[in-house]
Amino acid sequence: MNTDEERVEEPQPLAIGGTWVWYYAICHRELWLMAHAITPDEDDENLQYGRFMHDRAYQREGEEVSVGASKMDRVIEVQGKVVVVEIKKSSRAIESARLQLANYLVELENRGIVAQGELRFPDERRRESLVLDDSWRHRVEEAHHHIAQIVAAHTPPPVKHVAWCGHCAYRDLCWA
Repeated sequence: MNTDEERVEEPQPLAIGGTWVWYYAICHRELWLMAHAITPDEDDENLQYGRFMHDRAYQREGEEVSVGASKMDRVIEVQGKVVVVEIKKSSRAIESARLQLANYLVELENRGIVAQGELRFPDERRRESLVLDDSWRHRVEEAHHHIAQIVAAHTPPPVKHVAWCGHCAYRDLCWA
């Protein structure tokens, strides 16, 4: 005797995209703010430059592709292989970029698509390949677990100075 009123919907799994993974690796507070739809300073020059670079760099190669909660900068085919390209303005946060790219590769793999990754740093004229392996799969799974905990909290993590604070579009919410 299960009527529509008696049905209980199962909670949907948290849709964790690449941007959340990136912010998780940079600053847990920034991740929480973003996940709770708190808008950063849209006039921040670092944010504007990042958007400009995303729109202009490698625009002749592939296009942005959305998969699940992720937006991949470019997806191209190279010698019959799918390559996800993530474009960054600097390699300073390379570990965050690697984790974000690995997240995209796991997202595709979960949908039956085998892909490789490539980080590109146009201002540095540098590229780095990333191949998904068990170590990256484990790191992405661990990140997802921690992200879910951070996002579920009712309040943001406490302010903690990290190397990226001076370039953060949320800095006024922490240091004003």
